[in-house]
Amino acid sequence: MRVVLLAGLCVALCTFGTFVPDATAQPYPTKPVRFVVPFAPGGGTDIVARVIGQKLTEGWGQAVVIDNRPGAGSTVGTALAAKSPADGYTLLMSSISLAFDTTIYKDLPYDPLRDLAPVARVASQPNLLVVHPALPIKSVNELLAQARAKPGAINYASGGSGSGPHLATELLKMLAGIQLTHVPYKGTGPALNDLLGGQVQLMIAVMAPVLPHVVSGKLRGIAVTGAARSPTAPEIPTVAESGVADYEFNTWYGIQVPAGTPRDVVLRINDGVLRALQSADVRARFAAGGLEPSGSTPEQFGAMVRAEITKWTQVAARIGVAK
Repeated sequence: MRVVLLAGLCVALCTFGTFVPDATAQPYPTKPVRFVVPFAPGGGTDIVARVIGQKLTEGWGQAVVIDNRPGAGSTVGTALAAKSPADGYTLLMSSISLAFDTTIYKDLPYDPLRDLAPVARVASQPNLLVVHPALPIKSVNELLAQARAKPGAINYASGGSGSGPHLATELLKMLAGIQLTHVPYKGTGPALNDLLGGQVQLMIAVMAPVLPHVVSGKLRGIAVTGAARSPTAPEIPTVAESGVADYEFNTWYGIQVPAGTPRDVVLRINDGVLRALQSADVRARFAAGGLEPSGSTPEQFGAMVRAEITKWTQVAARIGVAK
C-alpha cells in the first residue's frame, strides 16, 4: 500500500511540480472592490457604474463599492484611481470626459494613456441635435443653409466651455463650415431650461433628458449625433447622413484600472462586465435611461480612447478652450 501511495505521489510531483500551497492562486476578487466614479451621484456615469457594479457584485460574490469623487471635470476621481495600487481592487468608471479633460487641462496629475489601463467599453448614450420650434428649421440641411445665410445669428447652448455639448457643436461647426454663437451655462440643466424658453435656439444634448420634450413638441429633434440611428428614435436621421460627412459624437462610458494591473485580473474584470451586459435586467435598465450597451476587449477600448483623445484635442485646439 505504501509503495502505491509513494508511486502516486511521485507521478503527481513529476506532472505538476513540487506541491506547495499557493495563497496567491485564489480567484480574483477575494475582497471588496472599490469602483471610483469621478462625478457626483445621480448623473449618467454614476448610473452606469451602479448598474454594472451591482451585477459584478452578484457574479463575483464580493461587494463592488461605489466611491463618488467629483471635482474639476472628472480629474479628481480619475487621479485617485490612476494612483491607486495596480491590484484590481480599484476600478474607474471613465467616460468621454476623460478625453475632454485631457484636451482642456494643461497640467493633469496623471497621463490617461500611461497611467490607466483599459478594461472594457460599457455603454454609449446617443445625443440629439434639437432646436426650439420657433426656429423654422426641420433638418440639418436647413440649419446649414440658414447658418450660412446669417453667420452667427443662431445661438446654441451648452453646459459650459469645454463641456460635451460645447465641443460637439464646435465639431459640427468645424466640419460644416458654419458659424453659430455659443452661450455657455453652468450646467446642462440651466441650458436646457433656456432652450425650452426660447432664449437660445439650438443645443446638442444626451437623448434621455431631451427626447420627452421632442415627443411633446416643446423641442424639435432634427438629427442624432451618433454613427447610426438610435433604436430609441429610429425616425430621426444622423447628422452624417443629413449631409455632414464624418460627423460623430457619442457619450461613452468604460472601465479602466491603474496601469500595471495583472493581465489575468484585467481579463477577469472584462469577463464580468461582458456577462453583465448580456443580462436582460441590465439591458432593460440601460434602455430606460437611453443607454445602449457596448462591450469590447481591452484592446478595442484602448484604441477607442486613444482615437477620442486625438479627435477632441484637435477640436479643442481649434476653438481655444485649453486651460
